[in-house]
Amino acid sequence: MTKSHHPVDPRSHFLTRRDFLTKCTLGMGALGFGSLMQEALGAENLNPLSPRQPQFAPKAKRVIHIFANGGPSHVDTFDPKPALTRWHGQKIPSHLGTERPTGGAWKSPYTFAPHGQSGIEVSDIFPHVARHVDEMTVIRSMHADVPNHEPSLLMMNCGESRLVRPSVGSWITYGLGSENQNLPGFIAMCPGGYPIQESQNWQSGFLPGVFQGTYIDTQHVAVEKLIENITNKNQSRVAQRRQIDLLQEMNRRHSERRQHDAQLEARVQSFELAYRMQMEATDAFDIMREPEAIRQMYGEGTQARQLLIARRLVERGVRYVQVWTGAGQPWDNHDDLEVNHRKLAQDCDQGIGALLTDLKQRGLLEETLVLWGGEFGRTPTVELPTPGSNAGKINGRDHNHYGFTMWMAGGGVRKGYIHGATDEFGFKAVEKPVHPHDLHATILKLLGFDHEQFTYNYAGLDFRLTGLEGASIVDDLIA
Repeated sequence: MTKSHHPVDPRSHFLTRRDFLTKCTLGMGALGFGSLMQEALGAENLNPLSPRQPQFAPKAKRVIHIFANGGPSHVDTFDPKPALTRWHGQKIPSHLGTERPTGGAWKSPYTFAPHGQSGIEVSDIFPHVARHVDEMTVIRSMHADVPNHEPSLLMMNCGESRLVRPSVGSWITYGLGSENQNLPGFIAMCPGGYPIQESQNWQSGFLPGVFQGTYIDTQHVAVEKLIENITNKNQSRVAQRRQIDLLQEMNRRHSERRQHDAQLEARVQSFELAYRMQMEATDAFDIMREPEAIRQMYGEGTQARQLLIARRLVERGVRYVQVWTGAGQPWDNHDDLEVNHRKLAQDCDQGIGALLTDLKQRGLLEETLVLWGGEFGRTPTVELPTPGSNAGKINGRDHNHYGFTMWMAGGGVRKGYIHGATDEFGFKAVEKPVHPHDLHATILKLLGFDHEQFTYNYAGLDFRLTGLEGASIVDDLIA
């Protein structure tokens, strides 16, 4: 038997189909493509979270999305309807189909008043937010597709109500990268666990996993509980660095043999990011490093704390921060709305007002887009009792996707402006309606992207956040 002149490498006996094709003639194409990618990206940009320039000059560089989970009532917050007082208890002519049985008009239990030079009317449950109306664009003509939480949450967060698609934060981080390589580019803070649809609300979908939102349970105060394993009490930073270097070298070789599989690449990136986060995250999430006056401005409680953390994160270069309010006790008040909406507003009102003040004082508001709203609104008619739910109570509102309100501030939006309107009762958007796709297209323009050209090729198709047709940029919202 003739002895081979070539040493046997046991690893070569385990080939994937992709490995086999690459090692054959098709491998020349892979080799050429790899070379082109190296030239196009440059060695310094191989990190997928490296900062990147948008398609054109942006007005905003980062986003804080305050998500009011459950569907806050627009007619009790930012869209006053005097007609509900006149028609209280009566069947109204614009009654539309609702998910559950509803009765006559139900006037708001709160008082509205004009604020600022713009005179925008705001409910008395948001006194701190109301002081900033001259910085805000209030969209009173939002509308969604269905009156159900699950698809509406996904539509607002991912632009698609049924299929797995990347979230807005993932798209933005994919397009812009992060200004701080020691922190995730996209962070989602939700106290007390996941909301409905859980991590799908900040998923990366078919985008590489490195662009998925990093979840933080902000019910905890100590940094060690906010971020698991943030500190290593057994080894020095130098020893950890040696370990991570060895691990990354092994991962690199493993990845090369598998043609840089996307999921493996995401895990490799996460290891490196986890190491770098130890110092930066400990600082960013520790609000006790803030002056006492700043902490008092934001107020007490979980919502105040996570809103202050949001400011600290964008100040440090995090691209997209989502802050969930009403997660444990959502704005989904089918009954006891007067008590529950007031409590939910009190939990976050001072913190939101402080956030806007703080960003403006630090010169960050003009480049930071702040967005507030939920997945839909609530009916102007009272919800009737149903077995096992609000039995015996007639003091709440059902889901309403026909019309609701969101507001934006900073980041190049028009100041002191009301966009669109619902009908006289607040049931349906009737003037300048805005769909979530339109909102997303507008947000992307503020960040420097043409939503029709900002795509990602997956399964042979060029996907985009705003779907294949029908989305329009709402230029009236932009200063």
